[in-house]
Amino acid sequence: MSTERQWSGPTDDEPACSIERSLQILGERWSFLVLREIFAGKHKFAEIQSALGIASNLLSARLKLLVESGVLCTQTYQEPGSRPRQSYHLTEAGRDLRVVMSALQQWGDLHRPRPSGPSTLRRTRSGSPVHVGYVDDDGHEVPVAEMVSVTDTVART
Repeated sequence: MSTERQWSGPTDDEPACSIERSLQILGERWSFLVLREIFAGKHKFAEIQSALGIASNLLSARLKLLVESGVLCTQTYQEPGSRPRQSYHLTEAGRDLRVVMSALQQWGDLHRPRPSGPSTLRRTRSGSPVHVGYVDDDGHEVPVAEMVSVTDTVART
């Protein structure tokens, strides 16, 4: 029997709330900052550590948790004259955090703006500004005021 922690699936001590389950993995500030650097193309431990100025023990712990939880995976690489090392890459679950990261950026730009102005989200092809929002199955944006979270398995009408 494996002793590795299972991060999805019901258990007796697993929180029922998906937000709480997500925060078990992502609820520490360094997690999102590490992910920001990986989204920006930094995959080596030293690159991430240098960009963040984080202590190596904290970075090791964050990376270990993100790998164990399936947000990141590792790949072995070796530079000439050095021992093999691990680089860190987004899994599908990690790539799906892009919208969460963008929503945090958008919130920060609105409610905690820099004196020099916001960092706008833009389309890669046209450069036109975009924002994170709710979209229904027909592709129409839904105002936040019209949102409700449904926690039962039966949709409410």
